[in-house]
Amino acid sequence: MLFAICILGFFTDSFNLLSAQSKQALRYEIDAKRGGVTYTSKDALPRGREFKRLDSTYYVGWMLEGAYKFDHAADYLGFKAASTQLQRALTLLEKDFKTALKTRTNDVMTYIGIMRYHRDWDFTAYTLMQCYSNMDEPANVWKLLQKCKQIDLQDELYSDTYNYLAWTVHRNRFYTSAKYPFLKNSIDENEQYANKLTDSAAVKIKRDATLNKTFFGPNYELEKMPSVWHYKSILYTYQLNIESGAYYYDKLKQTKYFPANNYATFCSIQAKFKEAENFYNISKSENPGDKRLNESLYYLSVINQYKGECKKGIDELKQVIKANGSTPGFGWYNIALARELLYDGQTDIAKRYALRAEQFKEIHIGTTLGQSHYDFTTSLINLIIKQREIESVKFLNKNWWYTPSDLTRIAQLTVEKYGLQFLIINQFAENPERDRVIYKLFSTESTVSFDEISQLLEGFSTNYFLERFQKEIGRDMRPNVKRYYAFFVARMLMKKGAYQEAAGYLEKILADTSIDKNYEKLLLARTYESFAVCNEERKESSSVQITSSYDLYPQLVPFSGLKIPMRLHSNESNTDHNNIISILKRANIDWTNNLQNSVPDVYINFTTKSQMPIIEYHVTFKGKNIVPPQAFSYKNSTAAGRELCFAIFNIGNDDRTITVEKQVKK
Repeated sequence: MLFAICILGFFTDSFNLLSAQSKQALRYEIDAKRGGVTYTSKDALPRGREFKRLDSTYYVGWMLEGAYKFDHAADYLGFKAASTQLQRALTLLEKDFKTALKTRTNDVMTYIGIMRYHRDWDFTAYTLMQCYSNMDEPANVWKLLQKCKQIDLQDELYSDTYNYLAWTVHRNRFYTSAKYPFLKNSIDENEQYANKLTDSAAVKIKRDATLNKTFFGPNYELEKMPSVWHYKSILYTYQLNIESGAYYYDKLKQTKYFPANNYATFCSIQAKFKEAENFYNISKSENPGDKRLNESLYYLSVINQYKGECKKGIDELKQVIKANGSTPGFGWYNIALARELLYDGQTDIAKRYALRAEQFKEIHIGTTLGQSHYDFTTSLINLIIKQREIESVKFLNKNWWYTPSDLTRIAQLTVEKYGLQFLIINQFAENPERDRVIYKLFSTESTVSFDEISQLLEGFSTNYFLERFQKEIGRDMRPNVKRYYAFFVARMLMKKGAYQEAAGYLEKILADTSIDKNYEKLLLARTYESFAVCNEERKESSSVQITSSYDLYPQLVPFSGLKIPMRLHSNESNTDHNNIISILKRANIDWTNNLQNSVPDVYINFTTKSQMPIIEYHVTFKGKNIVPPQAFSYKNSTAAGRELCFAIFNIGNDDRTITVEKQVKK
């Protein structure tokens, strides 16, 4: 019996030895075939599957297949599929090579022997972390990064453990430990914690440098520190600590890692819009390396809004949406396009793109902008669209109050507007960042413009915001932002009926010599518009203020409720022409024949081309074209008249199928 057991043991040991030798041979074969296959190679998927068939207990096949799937993922399911492979790769890698992974050395030969395992862990952990982040699973991100801390690679090319820990805290700063145990219990505490983690990143770099300078040269620490400066600049910018933020951006400017997009936002929050536009334009052409929102394209829609140049961004955003399809960023681009169309006065078309954004399930990759930002932005854009729809009815019919169909339409739209306001109020109640992102003008995490916030607050508590914004004028350390708080104070005073006091604030804004008249047209136009209301309430003339607003930003006037004085020059000669002119005269416009007044001159020329009726039009004011010579064909005179009412305010129509390109002589 004993002999039989010995024989069995002998054969078992022999089998295990042969099996181990066979497995080792397979791994040698895998390692040999892996040569030339990079993490993101197009051959990564077939090679990964082949290696798993050869030896499913070896991490390499799982890693390559996971890396390929990550590189091609564009939605939750894609990242989920990649994460399954990558998690398996890490488990096997740690199981077989834990000692090698945790080895830290300055011996060249030792490091050469373990370097590939370090690099594979580093890349795999980084890619898995990105999967978890893109699936909005911060708890798994944190758990993985804690494992990376334990492994403690002596050179992190990808995973950057402590900085990503800081980023994870910052990205989830508005939650508390009740939701994620790794967090603190307030935004301030979370931001302090994130800052300490970046300090830990700097400490690790210094510690690693003592070993790595042997392999990577004496400048190892200096080459690694920009990653810390990058996250420091993000944290200080969020805190509106302009001095500290500028310090780190100045350091980054001396490196190849300077983040043009982040710096553009840093300029934008200081109301330095010209600089912001410059760096957003630099950033928008940069390749982020994966499928994610190009924030620069989104924020340029806000800059265009401030400049009154929304037509500039409409075509570009349409091309971006067409080129990128339903990849991450699609929803944000549609919101941006809706904004551009809305501030170009194209309310109906803006509504379509806003609805498309609302119905799209956005994935937030590589950004601190999350679903709460997305939902709030779409809701606010929809609210402004609803307000514009109401004002459109009133503009097209100055006697709307006596027209049952218009009264019914306005009542219906008003009910819908209140529903949207209620939705936004509920979103506010659940947003602990509202004080920092909405009520604090030009914050880094804001995805809406000052003008959109102004329209939102029209339905909120006047006294609360009046007191808040009056204090901000004195305590906000950004000089260019103070005039925006002054504008908000004026608007609040107008709601209280204090028109004289409000006019005082508005006069100071108009007298501010530091205003950039090219990049702050929206502020100036809104200031003139508000001044006109103050004058009307004080029984004073408002025509100069209204025409000044038209001169700066004509697309706003039809939705302001103000009646602008204009002169009409037309050559109507038949029933259709007369119908079009009567529609113009029914609009909320103060048509005058007084040639002495300085008001916009509207020129309408009816003509035909190839038996097709054509309307040629342009508008001049103070010797310049506010609306350049344009022309369009029409079939229905009523529809043409309604379109012309908006066209003389330089409002486009992207739904036109035929536009006649013809210069009109003055």
